[in-house]
Amino acid sequence: MEIILLSDIEKLGDKHEIVTVKPGYARNFLIPQGHAIVANVSNRRSLAHLIRQEDAAAAKHMGEYQDILTKVQAVTLKIGAKTGTSGKIFGSVNNVQIAAAIKDQIGIDIERKRISIPVEVKELGEYEAIIELHKQVKGPVKFVVVSE
Repeated sequence: MEIILLSDIEKLGDKHEIVTVKPGYARNFLIPQGHAIVANVSNRRSLAHLIRQEDAAAAKHMGEYQDILTKVQAVTLKIGAKTGTSGKIFGSVNNVQIAAAIKDQIGIDIERKRISIPVEVKELGEYEAIIELHKQVKGPVKFVVVSE
């Protein structure tokens, strides 16, 4: 069954991509959850129109995304974590904590799904996370994990 993805789905495809999946997966999960629609003729036509509209809106906001990324990159975020006597963190630092630190320290609200951490943060120190505001606007942000 061919479907049009309405959101990025890991291991399946990106938003607006036409993919083939098993009918049960489409009917029971993707379509009811709002992640996809059936790829019939009318939906394919409306997809082309929707892509043009979103490209125009993205071009309009590209400068704004770049300004936000520049502001976030200008600051080294400080994230507090509870630690043991050896300096290891109880748990780990994740994208939710980084998003909260950006909001608290800079005043910019960034969705947690736009932040990825390439390495697992389980000790105190300096690290980098990747922020992807748009497919063309992404970059590293530095953060320091300190003991609370």
